[in-house]
Formats: sequence, structure tokens, C-alpha cells
Amino acid sequence: MKLPIKLVKAVGRNARQTASPAVSALMDEILDRHGKAVQAILFYGSCLRSGNDRDGLVDLYVLVDDYRSAYKSRLQAALNVLLPPNVYYLEKTVGGQVVRTKYAVLSLVDFQKGTSRRWFHSYLWGRFCQPTALLFARSDLVAQRVYQCFAQAVLTFVERVLPEIPPEFTARQLWGRGFALSYGAELRSENPQKRAHLFDEATAYYEEITGLALEALFDPVHLYKSDSSQRYSVHVATGKRRVSRLLWNLRSLQGKLLSILRLLKATATFEGGVDYILWKIERHSGVSVHVEPRLKHRPLLAAWVLAWRLYRKGGFR
Repeated sequence: MKLPIKLVKAVGRNARQTASPAVSALMDEILDRHGKAVQAILFYGSCLRSGNDRDGLVDLYVLVDDYRSAYKSRLQAALNVLLPPNVYYLEKTVGGQVVRTKYAVLSLVDFQKGTSRRWFHSYLWGRFCQPTALLFARSDLVAQRVYQCFAQAVLTFVERVLPEIPPEFTARQLWGRGFALSYGAELRSENPQKRAHLFDEATAYYEEITGLALEALFDPVHLYKSDSSQRYSVHVATGKRRVSRLLWNLRSLQGKLLSILRLLKATATFEGGVDYILWKIERHSGVSVHVEPRLKHRPLLAAWVLAWRLYRKGGFR
């Protein structure tokens, strides 16, 4: 399916943003670490939505040409191939204040696959259908490829969520249900109430791309006004709705297993990984878990203990 030009332009227009001095300092360090392998740097998540890069962790995605050239360590490259992405922690002092980032490393090819309709799990297309800033691109060609990935993520998300909502719906209903499904397909720590506000934080963006995506995916799409809100009507066969429910259940099982494996890997990809995971879970969910100091020196064992204790206390939702 050919990507709709209007949708690519819409997500590209939203993505063209300039990094703040604090985020620029983090990007400079990342470029020093991974060199010419870096093709693009993406900024997404809560710090982007709030406009505050000092409160919490700046979420960055670093897209590279290939994993071997991105690392000096063959082990790190192998881990990235085995279970992408690798996640790292970095902090810098800028203007007397500490700015922190959690950045993920993924090849541009894997990013294209993960945002496409060929990819089963929502790990990437469920994230990058949301507003994302492209802060660095090696070339205009790379930038265009990234915009196309964003557009493809939107199409994949909308197509996978439509069977899960009523035939008549608003953009708010579509995205609210989709966020619940995609976040629920992972061991995510975010409070469900925060997910419900994601649409409100970028209403104009979601309203625009909903119409563009539906025009590309379905013919006809019925559009009408009701109670001052824009509503859509799309026919989805009953059989397709039943299959969709099964597929989302499978995504949930797959995603939770992969989340545990990534949790294990994260304890090995940066120093203080156990403390970082504890801090992040408590910050998002309010759940606090104690991990004995002796376990922190054995990160692989600590990760299994941590995952089990957090699960029992409701730290993953």
C-alpha cells in the first residue's frame, strides 16, 4: 500500500522541532558514543508532551545504520540484534542542573519493520503513531524515511484498533481504546489515567491524522457531525472483530514476556540499571519495591526478583 502523501506531510510537519540546549547536550554525548552510525535521533514521551526536559527522563530513540558499527563492544551489538532495542542511561549537567535521558538504540531497518503493518506487536507502531520530534537526521533522505515510518505507524495502529471499537466512533474513542490495548500489551508502569489524557495533550494532531488514515484505509468512510463532534462510521465484519480480539490477547502475552526479557537486559546495558528501574516504576505507578543491596551486584538475578515483586504489588499494569 502506497503511503498517503498528506499523512506523511502531517506527521513530518509535527516532527520538525528544535532541541533545547539541555537535550542538545545529551544528543552530543550520544553522537560521541555511537559516531557516524547514528542516522537519526527521535524525542518522544512525557518530557516532549510537557515541554519540560528537567522533570524526569528524556526519552530518545537513536536510529543507527547497523549495530556492529554503533558499538565498540561485540556483546552490546549482539544483544541489540538478539532483542532490540538496547536501552541506556545518560545524564549531563547543563546550566547547573542535571538532565537525564533513557535512550534506545535501534537500526533504521528494524524501525521501518517495527512500524509497518507486517509487524505483529505494537511495541513500535503503538509508540510512534504518537507525536514524536525528529531532532537530528543524517540527511534529508533519512528524515523522509523517518516521516514515512511515523505515517506507517499511524496506519498500522488505526487498522489494528478499528475492530475493537463500535462501528460509529470519534477520534477520541479510537485513540483511547488503542492506547489501552497497546499499553496493555506490555508490562507498562504508567497509570491508566495518564493514558486517558494522551489524546487531550495533542487533540488537533490526532483529529487530523485520524481522518487522513481512515481515507487511506477504507472506502467508503462516512463522516458526519453529532453534538458538535466529528464522528466516523466504518464497517468491520463480525469475523474480523473476533479474530482481532484473539490477536490482541496474543500480543498481550507476547509483550509481557518480551518486557521481562528487556527488563533483564536493561540491568546489563547500563550502570545502576536496577536503581533506575525501581525509580521509574515508583515514579509512574507509585509502587515501591525493596531490592536488597547484595542483589544489586547481581543484576540478572535482581531483575527476576524485581519483576516478580513488582507484578505482585501491581507495579505493572
